[in-house]
Amino acid sequence: MSLPGAAAAEQLPLATVPAVLDALRRGEADSAVVALENSVEGSVPTTLDELATGEPLQIVAEVHLPVSFALLVRPGTALADIKTVASHPIAQPQCRRWLAENVPDAEWRAATSNAEAAQHVADGHYDAALAGSFAAARYGLAVLAEDIHDVADAVTRFVQLRRPCAPPAATGMDRTSVVAFIGEDHPGALLEILTEFSVRGINLSLIQSRPTGAGLGSYLFWMDLEGHVDDARVGEALMGLRRICADVRFVGSYPRADRVRPEIRRGTHDNDFTEAAAWLSTIRTGHA
Repeated sequence: MSLPGAAAAEQLPLATVPAVLDALRRGEADSAVVALENSVEGSVPTTLDELATGEPLQIVAEVHLPVSFALLVRPGTALADIKTVASHPIAQPQCRRWLAENVPDAEWRAATSNAEAAQHVADGHYDAALAGSFAAARYGLAVLAEDIHDVADAVTRFVQLRRPCAPPAATGMDRTSVVAFIGEDHPGALLEILTEFSVRGINLSLIQSRPTGAGLGSYLFWMDLEGHVDDARVGEALMGLRRICADVRFVGSYPRADRVRPEIRRGTHDNDFTEAAAWLSTIRTGHA
């Protein structure tokens, strides 16, 4: 694992994202790692929904891993023998062209994970699986093709989660994830949310709408933004969201894996907020 401390930890593999997160919520695990976003297919809906509406959990770290799949088969299987290929739904679109060119007659089958797809191949249910080449030894399979992908340099963003806790200290190269719930759908509702960030010079790296499940037209917005909750501009933006939204869920502030430092606009540094508050205080007390 690429996350600090993960190599020495006891590993508890589970089949689905909900199973992983429920194990963490029940205290069966101290930490959990799940995929959140892919540079080709975008966000992972199951992860967003689980973190937005399930019992609260908190992101404490992230890691970016390159996308590279192998075609795993039972020993002795040739490309011409493959009639079914299994994988997680996020994996198949990243290899769609390769599959069309090399196994054009094969039908794709969905699995809850690439590991489960490999297990199904080992059990004889499917002919091939898209998974990491390292899974071949675990499931007694052979690697028929390696480094399968349609887009070079694609990456998947994984996040490490814990039960609610104080966020890691700010590094100056941080990301914050929040979920905003609109109380009543109306013209300009999304603009109101975005304005809270825009006027404070906060860039959003991800915004994704998801249904709340409460009925048609009821949506929440998952947002990743540059900065840490301890930054004055981020704190004020979150307070603004709290005033205008039906609810706001804080999902975490954590170091960015790419270590990119945001550009902070004039007037949005922490000391700018401090000076503005001091100025207002002098007016209110008659000492201007």
